[in-house]
Amino acid sequence: MQADSSPAPLDRDMDRPISVAELFTIGIGPSSSHTVGPMRAAFDFAERAAGQPSAPVRVRCDLYGSLALTGRGHATDTAAILGLAGHTPEGVDPDEARHVLRGIRDIGRLPLAGRGDIAFAEVADMVFHPRAFLPEHPNGLTFTATLADGGEYAETYFSIGGGAILRKGATPASHNLAVRHPFSSGAELLAIGDATARPIADIVRANEEAWRDPAETDAFLDAVRDAMAACIDRGMAQEGVLPGGLHVRRRAAALHRGLSGHAGRNPAEVFEWVSLWALAVNEENAAGGRVVTAPTNGAAGVLPAVLRFYETLVEGASRDGARRFLLTAAAIGMLYKKRASISAAEMGCQGEVGVACSMAAGALAAVLGGSNRQVENAAEIGMEHNLGLTCDPIGGLVQIPCIERNTMGAVKAINAAYLALRGDGSHVVSLDAVIETMRQTGEDMRSKYKETSLGGLAVNVVEC
Repeated sequence: MQADSSPAPLDRDMDRPISVAELFTIGIGPSSSHTVGPMRAAFDFAERAAGQPSAPVRVRCDLYGSLALTGRGHATDTAAILGLAGHTPEGVDPDEARHVLRGIRDIGRLPLAGRGDIAFAEVADMVFHPRAFLPEHPNGLTFTATLADGGEYAETYFSIGGGAILRKGATPASHNLAVRHPFSSGAELLAIGDATARPIADIVRANEEAWRDPAETDAFLDAVRDAMAACIDRGMAQEGVLPGGLHVRRRAAALHRGLSGHAGRNPAEVFEWVSLWALAVNEENAAGGRVVTAPTNGAAGVLPAVLRFYETLVEGASRDGARRFLLTAAAIGMLYKKRASISAAEMGCQGEVGVACSMAAGALAAVLGGSNRQVENAAEIGMEHNLGLTCDPIGGLVQIPCIERNTMGAVKAINAAYLALRGDGSHVVSLDAVIETMRQTGEDMRSKYKETSLGGLAVNVVEC
């Protein structure tokens, strides 16, 4: 299939429960669907291959569609190698990863699943198919192990957005879980809130008990919040040029020095601070640093920036408020995953920065005291004004326009939250309607505007 023809998306299972831990994961940059997902797929395959009755002697990875078109810019190849070598996005040290890769490339051998060494020649064993799309999803990859007895063992995976993966033919592990308050639409979520008199965050918290006890959920949310904060702080301290060849210079540190010293000191600088916080995260992401996938890496700066806005500038902000922020954001993200997609390869950047903006808008409205309907309204506003947003990264790198686009998404989310809070929650366009509109827009969008770097800025700006 040619790259200007979009593959049909995977069927959505609206009844499958989604945990907050699926929306937020701590990993590395620069991309959730092109780095984190392939690393997880490679790790899973390595474990399965290492368990075969006949030992693997070689492994080949075939990358298809968007993974092939922008894979090198998104470090898909290095992520797959690290995964095959037994590393996970959550556990790998970004600095140590460079030494691991150098060792594999220098000696031409790979410790499959972190155990026995097998032959590995990157040029022959990492194969890109930029003009071939697998029919199920634009982000497809197949691993094939050659076994000592002459046979082969192969698996195909799809990186479906936000670092989540599906193995072809497998049923998601959470499919048979029963949550206390199942919902698959914004209307159902509001109805549950009406029936239980609970805010959206409490509904999600109750559902999380299907996976773990409440104390563990709080600990997870605190870890996510702390990782987001650490990423902002680290990004504001780093300088230099981002990797990849575009010679994009980090700006967060200089912007930080140019502001007045405290985010609340000069009201005229509020949005500059918000932009700084988002910029810092996405520069870290572009450098391959540790970030929180929220709900993707390309959009990783939006929620942390809005969360810091709340914690820094809203009177009465608290640790519990941060948890409620993340739980509310997760509920909104779940709706997008169930009813559409958070993969830019399927939806364009409306499915990444647009979704993050919608999540952050609803979350901020919640912690500012908004009703469930005001929260739903804020989330709808956040997406309505991102509809049609394309994904056209220059050079296949998560840098231009991705880094600045997160600053726009964060500012827009704050605006949406306050607009919704000025109303009573009633509005013409529902969140369900805007999610369906995003889905239809994404399906109608030409493939060259969906993380292939075959259109838009990617072809109209000469690379440095």
